[in-house]
Amino acid sequence: MTFRQTIFSLVVVGLSVGQAHAADPCADYVPQPKPQNVGRDIVGQELDQIQDQGHMLFAVYEDYPPYSWEEGGEPMGVDIEIARIIAEDLGVEARFNFVAAGENLDADLRNNIWRGALIGGRIANVMMRIPYDSAFKCRVEQVVFTGQYAGESIAIAYDKATYPDEKPVPAYFRFDTVGVENDSISDFYLSGFVGGQLQPNIRRFPTTAAAMDALNTGEVKAVMGPLGELEHGLSDTSDVHQPPLAGFAVSNWTLGVAVNFRYRPLSYSVDDAINYALQDGRIPAIYAKYGLTHQTPER
Repeated sequence: MTFRQTIFSLVVVGLSVGQAHAADPCADYVPQPKPQNVGRDIVGQELDQIQDQGHMLFAVYEDYPPYSWEEGGEPMGVDIEIARIIAEDLGVEARFNFVAAGENLDADLRNNIWRGALIGGRIANVMMRIPYDSAFKCRVEQVVFTGQYAGESIAIAYDKATYPDEKPVPAYFRFDTVGVENDSISDFYLSGFVGGQLQPNIRRFPTTAAAMDALNTGEVKAVMGPLGELEHGLSDTSDVHQPPLAGFAVSNWTLGVAVNFRYRPLSYSVDDAINYALQDGRIPAIYAKYGLTHQTPER
């Protein structure tokens, strides 16, 4: 499963819980077992130990431009640079563990933050690009969700020659082809739009990046997906906009980081580092460096 499919699974869960308990997302909260007997070498380290050893480990998603990927063995991307800001603020070196997305966000956090994979894998001090959801936060007690550093939202990229005047909205895709990442939230939305009338014109790709390649080569006329991924894939012939999306209950979300629940001082320091970098413009500048729009998070 890709990270975008992990986002989709979280959104579906959030919708079902949020609709049932709009006033109190934790109304049906049932405490989960905590790994009280797990050794310190597995679940992470205290802040002072991290500073003594001189480095900290960040879990980031693999092959996920523009956010985290490797180029010639060098970590690259928005999340990589934000992680380095955090580490620098704590006075240590940032090291990275590139991980594949699990079956859902619960699995990603379990494998990378609080328990570890059953076979192989490493526990990180911090995991980047974690979607924040109040209902999900209630269910996963083993993790501190903190350091909200950006927002993300759904947008539509399009071929400028095809749409020189009016920019496309979902209803246009009854006649025009549109690309989406397979099994993503955009795929789910368009597949059910106006009773499935868009289905014949939906083209599914392994990633949003692949869909953007198809847009830029003329295979499709538009692509729907997260704004940052669309902006990263734009060419001279394409552009992006964010029209109103009728019936799209969750078209935007907040992104932050995750820290093991045992290490509150570390989570506070990470949150402070991110807050400082938001206030002084360093995080928006990183987004701009990669040609992306930084969307202010809800903190």
